[in-house]
Amino acid sequence: MEFESILGMMTPEVHEGLRTAVEIGRWPDGTRLSVEQRELCMQAVIAWESRYLPAEDRVGHIDRGSKAEGELCATPAEPEVIRIIRDRGH
Repeated sequence: MEFESILGMMTPEVHEGLRTAVEIGRWPDGTRLSVEQRELCMQAVIAWESRYLPAEDRVGHIDRGSKAEGELCATPAEPEVIRIIRDRGH
């Protein structure tokens, strides 16, 4: 069966089960996921979420906020001038 057809058959409940398995590293019965199983489940979770969930509900989403109209980005502070004074007396 192809990956795309599997995604089409995934229900929200299956997605949630896979997501939980990836998060805790175990299947519902307590069996540990293999590295390959974890990678495949994560791929399925990410692909399903990109297809069915808004960006703010997806795994790994970072809310960077937004600026109000006219609001500017912070400008870096002017660099401080550093004066090096050498002690010439021994």
